[in-house]
This record gives sequence, structure tokens and C-alpha cells, in this order.
Amino acid sequence: MLKPRGLMKMPVCQNCGERWTWNQTFKRMFTLATSMRCPYCEKKQYLTTKSRRRSSFCGFVPPLTLLLPIIFDASSLTTIIILIGTSLLMIGIWPFFIELSNQEEPLW
Repeated sequence: MLKPRGLMKMPVCQNCGERWTWNQTFKRMFTLATSMRCPYCEKKQYLTTKSRRRSSFCGFVPPLTLLLPIIFDASSLTTIIILIGTSLLMIGIWPFFIELSNQEEPLW
């Protein structure tokens, strides 16, 4: 059987070893706190530095679609549809970019 490689893995709690589901990860992404609580053991988990850098990339992709009308002479409606589509795509794959740590790591 083939194992998932690269970025397409859901986060695993570094305390209890349980793999989070997409829904659990998605719900915990929208917090202003620097930590997320594990749904299984309730211990604080932090994003790794590598994970925070990869996640920040997702925020840049949808606004780049606003350059489409300039480059390809696309209509405004087409640009809006592509902007909404890429935004939904980035939100959908964002949980796969998350890696967890027991300690908060510095960004740099």
C-alpha cells in the first residue's frame, strides 16, 4: 500500500500521537491564539516554524489572481470566479500544511 508523501498528511499531536481529522484541524486554524488544543488529549500544540512559513504562502496565492486581467485580458467576472475558486482551494488544502510541536518555535 502506498503511503501519503510530502504535504498531504494531516497533523499529528506530538503529545498523544493521534492524527487530527480535516474538520478538527480546520476548526482549530481560525484562532488568534498561538496554540491549538489537541481534540484528543487537550494539550496545547503549536505550529512548527516550517508549517507557519508554508501556511503563509497560502495567503499570497488568491490575491495574485487579481493580476489575471492585466496579464491575460480576462473579464472582471472571470477574475472574481477564479479569485473565489483559488481562495476556496487554499482554505481546503491549508490543513494539510500544518505540522505540530509541543513547544512554540521562533519564526526565524
